[in-house]
Amino acid sequence: MTNTAKTLTFVIPAYNMESYLDRCVNSLLSASDTRDLEVLIVDDGSKDGTLEYARKLERTNPGVVRAIHQENKGHGGAVNTGIAAATGMYVKVVDADDWVDPQAIDTVLATLRAQREASEPIDMLVTNYVYDKVTKRHKIVVNFRHVMETGRVLGWDDLGKFGLAQYIIMHALTFRTQVVRDSGLQLPEHTFYVDFYYSYQPFPWVKRIQYLDVPFYHYFIGREGQSVQTDVMIRRVDQLRLVNRLMTEATPERGTVPEGLYRYMIHFLAIESCVTSAFLILSRDPANYVKKTELWDAIDAYSPAIGKDVRAKLMSRALNLPGKPGRWIVRNGYLIAERIVGFN
Repeated sequence: MTNTAKTLTFVIPAYNMESYLDRCVNSLLSASDTRDLEVLIVDDGSKDGTLEYARKLERTNPGVVRAIHQENKGHGGAVNTGIAAATGMYVKVVDADDWVDPQAIDTVLATLRAQREASEPIDMLVTNYVYDKVTKRHKIVVNFRHVMETGRVLGWDDLGKFGLAQYIIMHALTFRTQVVRDSGLQLPEHTFYVDFYYSYQPFPWVKRIQYLDVPFYHYFIGREGQSVQTDVMIRRVDQLRLVNRLMTEATPERGTVPEGLYRYMIHFLAIESCVTSAFLILSRDPANYVKKTELWDAIDAYSPAIGKDVRAKLMSRALNLPGKPGRWIVRNGYLIAERIVGFN
């Protein structure tokens, strides 16, 4: 067994999340054995009672829950702090208003505990997640069973073809902690939507993957003021552009990584580029239409080959339809997709 103190560290970035912490932390502590769990609540300079409540949870769960306070650095800064402090062999970020499924946590932990004895432990565990939207009775469960074979160790070239808008979001990921550290990942501070970058930049350091077909993570959406609401994302679209630039600069050239990894990273970069473009269009601001052109030109400038491959994706072609008709199609396509999936 490795000398790592814990098997799994949950990092909970928390800003003004006092009313949600109990549900989140209790879900993590629902495991039948919590002795090798670590729950780090990173209070990001909250103005409510988040820090006090986190310290209460620390007192009532000694050796498992730890409260960390820092001056406000934003979601990315809180995740950076949590990863730096983690003692677990594996690390998973859980937003304070989300939770994990008590029926799945023991299955996940059993898989990760087995890796402590492995001569070549997995670098990343992928699990399903649930869009738990306030107004939706039917919850969308995102799975990867058509892309990954469950229960065995996979490499990037073993993965199948991802769906048009399917990607491995942060909520589906559990990383081996050392992999994240070796990658040098540092999320930008005071920036939203860094989960795109978190779910992208470390991937060239990931060699061994395992998939469990269980709905582990509940992604709670639909509350007022949430960062993924459409009007909020439009106001913060320049932060999406920053994340796009960082992702572009983290994309390896074809031939330098396994072909399956390159194909996936191009797929994901195209998705994020299209998401950012959609909100630039939804803003109805002519200045943002110029920024959209600049975004795609910047990918081409970074690497003509990568730019060509990203632009070749069907979604990319749709987001770059010219003029007013093209923008009309994007706006209405977005509204239809949001009604069906309920992702905002």
